[in-house]
Amino acid sequence: MRRNACWLPLAGVFLAACAGTPNPVLYPNAHLQTVGQATAQRDIAQCRQLASTSGVAEQRDGQVGTNAATGAAVGGASAGAWGLVRGNAAENALAGAAAGAAAGTVRGAIKNSETSPVYKNFVQKCLRDRGYEVIGWQ
Repeated sequence: MRRNACWLPLAGVFLAACAGTPNPVLYPNAHLQTVGQATAQRDIAQCRQLASTSGVAEQRDGQVGTNAATGAAVGGASAGAWGLVRGNAAENALAGAAAGAAAGTVRGAIKNSETSPVYKNFVQKCLRDRGYEVIGWQ
């Protein structure tokens, strides 16, 4: 059972990576109805490209390491405290730190795969300047 638990963090990272990139959802205003979906998709691609060439990262950065370290600290401290009450404080602290680091890594990977709010705002502004109304992302 313990050996299978090692694959859990990797499965979380894999699922986060497979979640896919969300796309802006356009309100069917007069401009969209005039230009059509094909032109709208080209405009979305151009706005995404403009964001990238302007140095705006599509995904958040730096969440994996931060969350792993935080998870290790919290897991180690809480398991170590439990170990003081039940015995084997050092062993429990080490196990808690490992579990916390694994959970933090998965959380960081999921957060890291989310689209950056700055990137979304950039693309939305670009599309708004072209006459579209972005009502959300999916």
